[in-house]
Amino acid sequence: MTPFLLAFLIGLLSALHCLGMCGGIVGALAFSLPLETRRDPSRLVLFLFAYNLGRVGSYAIAGAAFGWLGEALMASGGAAWPHRVLQWIAALVMVGIGLYIAGWFPRFAQVERIGEPLWQRLEPLGRRILPVATLPQALIYGAIWGWLPCGLVYTMLIATPAQGGPIAGALYMALFGLGTLPAMLAIGLLTGRLHAWARDRRVQLIAGLSVIALGLYTLGVQGYNA
Repeated sequence: MTPFLLAFLIGLLSALHCLGMCGGIVGALAFSLPLETRRDPSRLVLFLFAYNLGRVGSYAIAGAAFGWLGEALMASGGAAWPHRVLQWIAALVMVGIGLYIAGWFPRFAQVERIGEPLWQRLEPLGRRILPVATLPQALIYGAIWGWLPCGLVYTMLIATPAQGGPIAGALYMALFGLGTLPAMLAIGLLTGRLHAWARDRRVQLIAGLSVIALGLYTLGVQGYNA
């Protein structure tokens, strides 16, 4: 299983976290659109896609930066071991994400504090765009929204330097973002049901254990190839 497929699957399995972190934002953004837009399902979907395209684009930009950092670290090391260490870190990060989603490692969210200074600068720019009335505005707002402090996104970024360069890093984070897309698009139509589903302890355990299994699988592959 490639790291890129793993990133996409983690995005899919992160729906519970996305509902809690961004559900209110998506609902508010949809409600703030003009009435004629909200009444037209096809146009509403276009705006939701624009929001999320901007968000995923920001993930890709951050992934490219972290991928470049990983490439620089491996080049300066002059040996194979820096890449191996980064791969192990990436696998351990997946296990940590699974523990967090399952509710066994709530302190994992503390990583969100890393992005608070940047968000304090960007958030006022987002407020100036509201209320969103055009697709370009939705795209720009989504790009700002992509930098919202999120422990899950930042944790995925920790794994990004192991992917092998800026292009691979951008693809890794973009696929993770695309994995979260179904949950983000569904929130506007099924908000109440989704929140009840997200609070179901059985669903949390299944999603968390699935991500842990992916992380352990990756650790096993790294150990076999060592």
